[in-house]
Amino acid sequence: MDKLMVKPAKKLLPMLILDILRRKTDESHHLTQKEIGDILLAEYDMSADRKSIRRNIDNLVDMGYDIEFSKCTNREVKDAKTGEIETTSAMSGVWLAKDFEDSELRLIIDSLLFSSHIPQSQLGDLIDKLVGLSSEYFEAHVKHIHSVPSTLPASAQLFWTIDQLDAAISAKRKVSFSYLDYGIDKKQHPRRRPDGTVREYVVSPYQMAAKDGKYYLICNYDKYDDVSNYRVDRIANVQILDEPVKPFSALQGSQGAPLDLAKYVQEHVYMYSSATSRVRFRIVKRMAGDVIDEFGLGVRFEDETDDYVTVSARVNERAAQQFAKNFAPDVLILEPKRLAEKVREEAAQTVAAYEEIEKEG
Repeated sequence: MDKLMVKPAKKLLPMLILDILRRKTDESHHLTQKEIGDILLAEYDMSADRKSIRRNIDNLVDMGYDIEFSKCTNREVKDAKTGEIETTSAMSGVWLAKDFEDSELRLIIDSLLFSSHIPQSQLGDLIDKLVGLSSEYFEAHVKHIHSVPSTLPASAQLFWTIDQLDAAISAKRKVSFSYLDYGIDKKQHPRRRPDGTVREYVVSPYQMAAKDGKYYLICNYDKYDDVSNYRVDRIANVQILDEPVKPFSALQGSQGAPLDLAKYVQEHVYMYSSATSRVRFRIVKRMAGDVIDEFGLGVRFEDETDDYVTVSARVNERAAQQFAKNFAPDVLILEPKRLAEKVREEAAQTVAAYEEIEKEG
């Protein structure tokens, strides 16, 4: 922090001490009362004796600040006014415990860096705010961290959109918005009706969730009684409506229960909107880790052979279909039969398409 241009008033002493402890201490970096006094004089042009510093630290602790110290030594000091000998205690190893450990902040920052939907300028501001929650020593460790520039333009109104959706979710009100898609001109355009007018979506918003570096709105599209997922970074022109939301418990597949976000995200691996079913796969045994990564520890393994094992998981059908396509032929759907047949037909169509290209070539 730059030295203040105007000498601060003595009444600011506790806040200045707190600022010094926030910036210059952590679990591995401590200060003595004398060192705190030296910094006060050097950075704020304020002199304070050790007794005054100790008293203000005690007051900060009484206010709830988690200030630790490793050693407290009793000292006999002559009072400058009365000449009497007083016994005082001198602190050393003083440090402020932060709300977040450095490892926790690093984890949050890394998560932001892998988010492809946050504009670069706003991403930098967010990271700076997180770095400011720790000491200057943590800041030195993360100076080398840089986000990989995204090749996709991020929504400039992303945070405003999130604020509006969050307000609607809290108020249990429906929202309307337009939804953006990319054209071959590499620009985003709102979806339109056949007559060319911009299509307006009216939904009941329930929750927002991050999945694979993207942020989704979990909601109900007003015309139907099922669940839909929309990319938040492609939502534009949000308006909160006066109409109350349709209860999640009234939707198909909810079993009359409110939204369980953890369960929902686990069942909707790719955030597709479709029915959830019990799906059985046959996989090569080395795919077991990939299955657990995608569907969690709730899967069941059975009918093991030397090379294969059968997996049973309750999962969104489109997600199961995509998983089987991604890892074919190491993953094959066994049940439900109609889903297995759909994947088989798509595979046949793919082979036919490649054969047609070869004929054209």
